[in-house]
Amino acid sequence: MSIEKTTKYLCKADAFHCDFQHQLCLGHLGNSMLNAADIHSTQRNFGMTYLNTINKTWVLSRLAIELDDIPKEHDDFIIETWVENAMKYFTRRNWDIYSSDGSRIYGHGKSIWAMIDTVTREPQNILAVNEGRINDYIYPEKVCNMKDVSRVTTPSMTEFTEFRVCYSDIDVNGHCNSMKYIDHVMNTFSREYLTTHQIQRLEIAYVAEGYWGDTIRIYHLSQDDTQHFFRLTKNIDSKGEIELCRLKLHFREVAANK
Repeated sequence: MSIEKTTKYLCKADAFHCDFQHQLCLGHLGNSMLNAADIHSTQRNFGMTYLNTINKTWVLSRLAIELDDIPKEHDDFIIETWVENAMKYFTRRNWDIYSSDGSRIYGHGKSIWAMIDTVTREPQNILAVNEGRINDYIYPEKVCNMKDVSRVTTPSMTEFTEFRVCYSDIDVNGHCNSMKYIDHVMNTFSREYLTTHQIQRLEIAYVAEGYWGDTIRIYHLSQDDTQHFFRLTKNIDSKGEIELCRLKLHFREVAANK
Protein backbone atom coordinates (compact mmCIF):
# COMPACT_ATOMS: atom_id res chain seq x y z
CA MET A 1 0.00 0.00 0.00
CA SER A 2 1.40 3.42 -0.97
CA ILE A 3 1.99 6.01 1.74
CA GLU A 4 0.23 9.36 1.25
CA LYS A 5 2.96 11.95 1.71
CA THR A 6 0.92 15.15 1.44
CA THR A 7 -2.09 16.59 3.23
CA LYS A 8 -4.66 18.77 1.46
CA TYR A 9 -6.34 21.04 3.99
CA LEU A 10 -9.63 22.69 2.91
CA CYS A 11 -9.93 26.27 4.17
CA LYS A 12 -12.37 29.16 3.87
CA ALA A 13 -11.63 32.88 3.92
CA ASP A 14 -14.21 33.73 6.57
CA ALA A 15 -15.31 37.36 6.69
CA PHE A 16 -13.98 37.86 10.23
CA HIS A 17 -10.50 36.76 9.06
CA CYS A 18 -10.43 39.25 6.16
CA ASP A 19 -9.19 42.84 6.04
CA PHE A 20 -10.73 46.11 4.84
CA GLN A 21 -10.13 45.01 1.23
CA HIS A 22 -12.14 41.82 1.76
CA GLN A 23 -9.12 39.57 1.40
CA LEU A 24 -7.63 37.11 3.88
CA CYS A 25 -5.33 38.71 6.44
CA LEU A 26 -1.74 37.57 6.08
CA GLY A 27 -1.55 36.34 9.67
CA HIS A 28 -4.63 34.17 9.24
CA LEU A 29 -3.23 32.69 6.05
CA GLY A 30 -0.03 31.86 7.94
CA ASN A 31 -1.97 30.24 10.77
CA SER A 32 -3.88 28.13 8.25
CA MET A 33 -0.56 26.96 6.83
CA LEU A 34 0.62 26.02 10.32
CA ASN A 35 -2.66 24.20 10.96
CA ALA A 36 -2.14 22.17 7.78
CA ALA A 37 1.38 21.32 8.94
CA ASP A 38 0.05 20.19 12.32
CA ILE A 39 -2.63 18.01 10.74
CA HIS A 40 -0.11 16.46 8.35
CA SER A 41 2.42 15.62 11.08
CA THR A 42 -0.18 14.50 13.64
CA GLN A 43 -1.82 12.07 11.22
CA ARG A 44 1.62 10.53 10.61
CA ASN A 45 2.64 10.26 14.29
CA PHE A 46 5.38 12.86 14.39
CA GLY A 47 3.17 15.81 15.32
CA MET A 48 2.61 17.80 18.50
CA THR A 49 0.06 15.34 19.88
CA TYR A 50 2.73 12.64 20.08
CA LEU A 51 5.70 14.92 20.80
CA ASN A 52 4.07 16.49 23.86
CA THR A 53 3.90 13.05 25.50
CA ILE A 54 7.71 12.83 25.38
CA ASN A 55 8.42 16.49 26.31
CA LYS A 56 9.30 17.59 22.81
CA THR A 57 7.88 20.14 20.39
CA TRP A 58 8.39 21.62 16.93
CA VAL A 59 9.83 25.14 16.65
CA LEU A 60 9.48 27.21 13.48
CA SER A 61 12.90 28.60 12.56
CA ARG A 62 12.38 30.25 9.16
CA LEU A 63 9.40 30.88 6.92
CA ALA A 64 8.98 32.31 3.43
CA ILE A 65 5.65 32.89 1.66
CA GLU A 66 5.27 33.98 -1.97
CA LEU A 67 1.85 35.12 -3.19
CA ASP A 68 0.52 35.76 -6.70
CA ASP A 69 -2.90 36.45 -5.22
CA ILE A 70 -4.69 36.24 -1.85
CA PRO A 71 -7.99 34.41 -1.15
CA LYS A 72 -10.91 36.80 -1.03
CA GLU A 73 -13.82 36.88 1.41
CA HIS A 74 -15.79 33.57 1.38
CA ASP A 75 -13.33 31.88 -1.03
CA ASP A 76 -12.73 28.17 -0.47
CA PHE A 77 -9.10 27.20 -0.95
CA ILE A 78 -6.71 24.30 -0.44
CA ILE A 79 -3.42 24.29 1.46
CA GLU A 80 -1.32 21.28 0.53
CA THR A 81 1.75 20.52 2.64
CA TRP A 82 4.60 18.01 2.70
CA VAL A 83 8.08 17.45 4.13
CA GLU A 84 10.85 18.08 1.60
CA ASN A 85 13.66 16.60 3.69
CA ALA A 86 14.77 15.88 7.25
CA MET A 87 18.17 16.04 8.88
CA LYS A 88 19.31 15.43 12.44
CA TYR A 89 18.29 18.82 13.82
CA PHE A 90 16.27 20.48 11.05
CA THR A 91 13.53 19.63 8.61
CA ARG A 92 12.12 21.48 5.60
CA ARG A 93 8.36 21.75 5.05
CA ASN A 94 6.64 23.23 1.98
CA TRP A 95 3.12 24.37 1.05
CA ASP A 96 1.08 25.00 -2.10
CA ILE A 97 -1.96 27.27 -1.82
CA TYR A 98 -4.62 27.08 -4.51
CA SER A 99 -8.37 27.42 -5.13
CA SER A 100 -10.62 24.53 -4.15
CA ASP A 101 -11.33 23.73 -7.81
CA GLY A 102 -7.62 23.84 -8.67
CA SER A 103 -8.05 26.61 -11.26
CA ARG A 104 -6.03 29.29 -9.44
CA ILE A 105 -2.66 29.19 -7.68
CA TYR A 106 -2.53 31.70 -4.83
CA GLY A 107 1.04 31.02 -3.76
CA HIS A 108 3.56 28.82 -2.01
CA GLY A 109 5.47 28.53 1.24
CA LYS A 110 8.78 27.10 2.43
CA SER A 111 10.00 26.67 5.98
CA ILE A 112 12.66 25.22 8.26
CA TRP A 113 11.76 23.64 11.60
CA ALA A 114 13.70 22.36 14.59
CA MET A 115 12.66 20.00 17.35
CA ILE A 116 13.46 20.90 20.98
CA ASP A 117 13.02 19.42 24.45
CA THR A 118 10.27 21.39 26.22
CA VAL A 119 12.11 21.22 29.56
CA THR A 120 15.75 21.84 28.61
CA ARG A 121 14.96 23.79 25.38
CA GLU A 122 17.85 21.89 23.77
CA PRO A 123 17.73 20.69 20.13
CA GLN A 124 16.63 17.09 19.62
CA ASN A 125 17.52 14.48 17.02
CA ILE A 126 14.49 14.48 14.72
CA LEU A 127 15.49 11.20 13.06
CA ALA A 128 15.52 9.37 16.41
CA VAL A 129 11.95 10.28 17.41
CA ASN A 130 9.33 7.54 17.10
CA GLU A 131 11.83 5.30 15.30
CA GLY A 132 12.40 7.91 12.59
CA ARG A 133 8.74 7.98 11.57
CA ILE A 134 9.25 11.20 9.60
CA ASN A 135 11.49 9.36 7.11
CA ASP A 136 8.47 7.51 5.71
CA TYR A 137 6.96 10.77 4.49
CA ILE A 138 9.86 12.74 3.04
CA TYR A 139 8.87 13.90 -0.45
CA PRO A 140 11.80 15.59 -2.25
CA GLU A 141 10.34 14.81 -5.68
CA LYS A 142 7.47 17.27 -5.23
CA VAL A 143 8.51 20.71 -6.46
CA CYS A 144 7.60 23.93 -4.63
CA ASN A 145 7.73 26.72 -7.21
CA MET A 146 9.29 29.58 -5.26
CA LYS A 147 12.66 30.90 -4.14
CA ASP A 148 14.21 29.18 -1.16
CA VAL A 149 13.88 30.41 2.41
CA SER A 150 16.88 32.46 3.63
CA ARG A 151 18.49 33.55 6.89
CA VAL A 152 16.97 37.03 6.42
CA THR A 153 19.68 39.63 6.91
CA THR A 154 18.64 43.18 7.76
CA PRO A 155 20.47 46.52 7.55
CA SER A 156 21.08 48.73 10.57
CA MET A 157 17.86 50.39 11.74
CA THR A 158 17.09 53.12 14.28
CA GLU A 159 13.39 54.02 13.85
CA PHE A 160 10.93 51.88 15.77
CA THR A 161 7.43 51.52 17.19
CA GLU A 162 6.46 49.39 20.20
CA PHE A 163 3.72 47.06 21.37
CA ARG A 164 3.14 45.11 24.56
CA VAL A 165 2.52 41.35 24.33
CA CYS A 166 -0.92 40.59 25.80
CA TYR A 167 -3.65 37.96 25.92
CA SER A 168 -4.53 37.91 22.20
CA ASP A 169 -0.86 37.42 21.23
CA ILE A 170 -0.23 34.30 23.33
CA ASP A 171 -0.59 30.73 22.03
CA VAL A 172 -0.85 27.34 23.73
CA ASN A 173 2.91 27.22 24.23
CA GLY A 174 2.72 30.30 26.48
CA HIS A 175 4.61 32.68 24.21
CA CYS A 176 3.81 35.08 21.40
CA ASN A 177 2.31 33.22 18.45
CA SER A 178 4.66 33.17 15.46
CA MET A 179 2.04 34.73 13.18
CA LYS A 180 1.33 37.55 15.64
CA TYR A 181 4.72 39.07 14.84
CA ILE A 182 3.56 39.30 11.24
CA ASP A 183 0.25 40.90 12.33
CA HIS A 184 2.07 43.56 14.35
CA VAL A 185 4.44 44.29 11.46
CA MET A 186 1.49 44.69 9.07
CA ASN A 187 -0.03 47.13 11.58
CA THR A 188 2.86 49.53 10.92
CA PHE A 189 1.68 50.19 7.34
CA SER A 190 -0.89 52.84 6.55
CA ARG A 191 -4.28 52.06 5.03
CA GLU A 192 -3.29 54.15 2.02
CA TYR A 193 -0.15 52.08 1.43
CA LEU A 194 -1.94 48.74 1.73
CA THR A 195 -4.65 49.96 -0.64
CA THR A 196 -2.09 50.42 -3.43
CA HIS A 197 0.43 47.69 -2.55
CA GLN A 198 -0.01 43.93 -2.39
CA ILE A 199 2.31 41.62 -0.44
CA GLN A 200 4.31 39.46 -2.86
CA ARG A 201 6.94 37.79 -0.66
CA LEU A 202 7.44 37.59 3.08
CA GLU A 203 10.46 36.12 4.84
CA ILE A 204 10.84 35.77 8.59
CA ALA A 205 13.62 34.26 10.68
CA TYR A 206 12.75 33.46 14.31
CA VAL A 207 15.47 33.84 16.93
CA ALA A 208 13.91 34.00 20.42
CA GLU A 209 10.49 34.02 22.08
CA GLY A 210 8.35 36.88 23.39
CA TYR A 211 6.17 36.41 26.47
CA TRP A 212 3.10 38.03 28.05
CA GLY A 213 4.01 41.49 29.31
CA ASP A 214 7.11 41.93 27.16
CA THR A 215 7.47 45.27 25.38
CA ILE A 216 8.49 44.57 21.79
CA ARG A 217 10.25 47.07 19.55
CA ILE A 218 9.56 46.92 15.81
CA TYR A 219 12.47 48.45 13.90
CA HIS A 220 11.58 49.33 10.30
CA LEU A 221 13.56 50.47 7.29
CA SER A 222 12.20 50.95 3.78
CA GLN A 223 14.75 50.23 1.07
CA ASP A 224 12.35 51.68 -1.48
CA ASP A 225 8.58 51.85 -1.89
CA THR A 226 8.25 48.06 -2.19
CA GLN A 227 11.10 46.59 -0.08
CA HIS A 228 10.81 46.71 3.72
CA PHE A 229 13.02 45.34 6.50
CA PHE A 230 11.97 44.73 10.10
CA ARG A 231 13.74 43.66 13.26
CA LEU A 232 11.80 42.86 16.45
CA THR A 233 13.54 43.02 19.84
CA LYS A 234 12.81 43.13 23.56
CA ASN A 235 14.80 44.39 26.56
CA ILE A 236 15.91 42.03 29.33
CA ASP A 237 17.23 44.02 32.31
CA SER A 238 20.97 44.64 32.02
CA LYS A 239 21.36 42.34 29.00
CA GLY A 240 20.04 45.01 26.67
CA GLU A 241 18.03 44.21 23.54
CA ILE A 242 17.35 40.60 22.63
CA GLU A 243 16.48 39.92 19.00
CA LEU A 244 13.23 37.99 18.52
CA CYS A 245 12.92 37.84 14.74
CA ARG A 246 13.88 39.48 11.44
CA LEU A 247 11.59 40.08 8.48
CA LYS A 248 11.86 41.13 4.87
CA LEU A 249 8.68 42.06 2.97
CA HIS A 250 8.39 42.72 -0.74
CA PHE A 251 5.25 44.35 -2.13
CA ARG A 252 4.07 45.07 -5.66
CA GLU A 253 2.06 48.10 -6.71
CA VAL A 254 -1.59 47.48 -7.55
CA ALA A 255 -4.59 49.57 -8.55
CA ALA A 256 -6.61 50.71 -5.56
CA ASN A 257 -9.86 48.84 -4.99
CA LYS A 258 -12.88 51.01 -5.70
